[in-house]
Amino acid sequence: MEMSAVESVRKPINRLFRSNNRSIVVRLKNNIEYKGNMIHCDNYMNLILNNAMEYHNHKPAMSYGNIFIRGNNILFICLEPDKLDYLQ
Repeated sequence: MEMSAVESVRKPINRLFRSNNRSIVVRLKNNIEYKGNMIHCDNYMNLILNNAMEYHNHKPAMSYGNIFIRGNNILFICLEPDKLDYLQ
């Protein structure tokens, strides 16, 4: 296994840091999802998304410019949103 791959397994936050300016999907603990381009992430997994779209029950609900998401509200982050068919 390549060293950077081993490091990603040990510290998933490092993979997230390297995903700046990429499209991601974030699901919050209240089941609301946001899809947008991540422009910043910190050590607490606080995120700033650009061109963010809010989804309720897998349906678009609201469009935003930039949004801030606190890391303690996040249930999961998907770095490959193209694989989520319902968001297409």
